[in-house]
Amino acid sequence: MEERPAQTQAPTGLPGPFSVGAYARKLQEEMRKRARVQLIGEVTGIGRSKVQAYFELRDGDGAVPCAIWLNDLEKAGLTDGMLRDGAEVVVAGGPDYYPGGGQASPNFCFRATEVRLAGEGDLIARLEALRKQLRSEGLFELQKQLRRPQLPKTIGVVTAESGAARRDLVAGLARRGWEGTLIWAFAPVQDRRAAPAIAMAIQDLAARPEVEAIVVTRGGGSLADLWAFCDETLCRTVAMLRVPVISAVGHERDTTLIDDVAAAACSTPTHAAEAAVPLDCLAARESLDRCALALRRAGEGAIGSRSRHLGALARGPARALQRERSKLNQKDWPRASPRSGGSEPWSWSGRGGGPPAPTWRNGGRRCGRRR
Repeated sequence: MEERPAQTQAPTGLPGPFSVGAYARKLQEEMRKRARVQLIGEVTGIGRSKVQAYFELRDGDGAVPCAIWLNDLEKAGLTDGMLRDGAEVVVAGGPDYYPGGGQASPNFCFRATEVRLAGEGDLIARLEALRKQLRSEGLFELQKQLRRPQLPKTIGVVTAESGAARRDLVAGLARRGWEGTLIWAFAPVQDRRAAPAIAMAIQDLAARPEVEAIVVTRGGGSLADLWAFCDETLCRTVAMLRVPVISAVGHERDTTLIDDVAAAACSTPTHAAEAAVPLDCLAARESLDRCALALRRAGEGAIGSRSRHLGALARGPARALQRERSKLNQKDWPRASPRSGGSEPWSWSGRGGGPPAPTWRNGGRRCGRRR
């Protein structure tokens, strides 16, 4: 690189100044000397010129501008629909620098010579590496230590506004007889915008004091479709929340990283309804109804028994009185010798409903009651 003569040395003591073109060519040489590697990420902002295709390869931590010559793209066998925004791809190549010129702007890019769609093996390798890292930091245990309410009054839900997952969750809660409040936080559930939007929605729900549990759900798909739920920032956000998060992403065979950090992982949205409301409200109501009916019948029996007892107590004195009357009628009263006046030696006198009081009459004089 040629150094232009200078009248004075730069104050900083740095070499130069050099011509821009010379420095740009040197920079290009240094870039192309760097090792060739493979990168995996999501395609965004794809475009084409007459000679090349250009796009950004992005993940949650950064982005790299990429370019590939059209003849190399044709060799890869990818149709126009395969290399599209949101596709997970693996590219092979190295950094490159275009010096530009009088009418062209300089440009840095990752010059790809090969490209293919990311397979399950590529994504699983990334997933396992991140899973190992988060497990070593103890983030898998924080949510599982939180207490989940048996019958929450308010549940927050993060899902797509339209989709089967939303309907399945509502149907599952209805089958359990839950009559609480659902607070919806709709967010995209697939593409590069999904993970930040889901994380923000979860944080907004957790900030509401009435929300006692949060359900994150979407339907099934490939690992690439569900990759937003393996985002490191999203998983760290879930792990640090003080509100229990229930994950119901995909189907039985699908596994995402949010399942590991959540308080509970469910295979379907219907299963998530059972996890969010552990107490079966319909069964509880039926049990309470049976108990109430049994208590009512027992109460009626007790009232009937009490009535019979009170009736017996009320009839007791009458029966005792009847027995006394029988005794008086059967008593052998002694007879006095007849005297002048009256053919009957004695007679009954008395009034009222009580037992007749036997009296003696002797010449018209009352003698009092015999005992």
